[in-house]
Amino acid sequence: MSAPPAPSLYAAREPIFPKAVSGRFRRLKWAILVATLAVYYITPWLRWDRGPYLPDQAVLIDLAARRFYFFMIEIWPHEFYYVAGLLIMAGIGLFLFTSVLGRVWCGYACPQTVWVDLFMHVERFIEGDRNKQIRLQHQSWTPEKIRKRTAKWTIWLAISMATGGAWIFYFADAPSLAWQFITGAAPSVAYATVAILTATTFILGGFLREQVCLYMCPWPRIQAAMLDENSLTVTYKDWRGEPRGKHKKQPTPQTQTQTQGDCIDCNACVNVCPTGVDIRKGQQLGCITCALCIDACDDIMARLGRPRGLIDYCSLADEHLERSGQPALSAWRRILRPRVFLYTGLWAGIGLAMVVTLFLRDTIGLTVRHDRNPLFVTLSDGSIRNGYEIRLLNQEGMPQDFRLSHRLEGAGHLRLDIQGSEGRTVEVAANTQQLLRVFLTSEPWIEMDGQVPVRLWVENLTTRERAHYDTVFYGGSE
Repeated sequence: MSAPPAPSLYAAREPIFPKAVSGRFRRLKWAILVATLAVYYITPWLRWDRGPYLPDQAVLIDLAARRFYFFMIEIWPHEFYYVAGLLIMAGIGLFLFTSVLGRVWCGYACPQTVWVDLFMHVERFIEGDRNKQIRLQHQSWTPEKIRKRTAKWTIWLAISMATGGAWIFYFADAPSLAWQFITGAAPSVAYATVAILTATTFILGGFLREQVCLYMCPWPRIQAAMLDENSLTVTYKDWRGEPRGKHKKQPTPQTQTQTQGDCIDCNACVNVCPTGVDIRKGQQLGCITCALCIDACDDIMARLGRPRGLIDYCSLADEHLERSGQPALSAWRRILRPRVFLYTGLWAGIGLAMVVTLFLRDTIGLTVRHDRNPLFVTLSDGSIRNGYEIRLLNQEGMPQDFRLSHRLEGAGHLRLDIQGSEGRTVEVAANTQQLLRVFLTSEPWIEMDGQVPVRLWVENLTTRERAHYDTVFYGGSE
């Protein structure tokens, strides 16, 4: 007798149709949605005057010239540690906010959350609120359903294309690239990038939605390590709401029956959740802490004449206190704790160090490489010559004249010559790096043996800023 077939472990996705809700947290999400989308779409079009030799786009990642411009700040490839510092600050900031407010990033500012929220508003505008969407989902493909789905998907696709288009504008002059893109003259990589980002935004924001948070994003599984008993999370206060049941409006909480809690089992908190979570079952992987269930529950409690806060931001420590009838901790006692001090100190320390080094950095870059083969050359008159490859970097926004000089440790004298130049002065174009071939030559009547330390100097003749590089001069015995 054959064995029965193994049960399928695959479960098809159940579509979620969140109900529209109003309240303080919904208004906060609206404000963050508008602000983040405005920053993303508008930033590439902002201008910043850097002079005639530099691009005037305020925020620009110029891969061709290997520069990153952010308003008055310019980052060069050898200064990539600033980018690394920003990424570290972003990670520590995420740890800080999570330790205090739980998954607040996921609920309000994560790109997946923002674009899914925008797509849901488009869906409600075209198909109606939750009940109408459910009815439309179960309808056959009537002309009305085809019309609404086509309109919705068209708007989603337009938003997705705008998302991909805005991304490429960060890597080139936005007005010029936009015209090239429309006329078909843009590089092929621009079209490929827009196509990929359009597809991913359309699919992830329109169809996968909560599945990205549940199955694709690693942060829900990591954030548990950031929480402690004082971290605020969205909590259903079962000690107040249970046992749940149908209630009638009561004039005061004192007249409420003692056998039932405040929860009337209306499922309003479940119906507004964008991930389909029932917060009354406790903390779950799918809860992104968007707090829309708080708005929904507060509205029901207000209609019934009950105190708000049946679902609210609450810490584990507050839960223990409230269960025993004691007042909750103050906000300052909840925030001012060692973990928060540690994260804040690290975050502020890295930021302060970056700001200080950013404004104290040199605008001259000097690197020197001694010739390896041969190390030195003995000329016909007995003098010894060493060759050096010097890279001179002008980080100013205007062409600058630089003068090279040297200082020899100990007795003796060296002559400095620049290949292709009459003297020791060279002009370097704005924001460019120039390669120079430089020779140091000893006097024929002076014996120089071994390695002699020498310091090469470069001076900006306009700003009088100086930089140096320590190297060696090889004498004749090597």
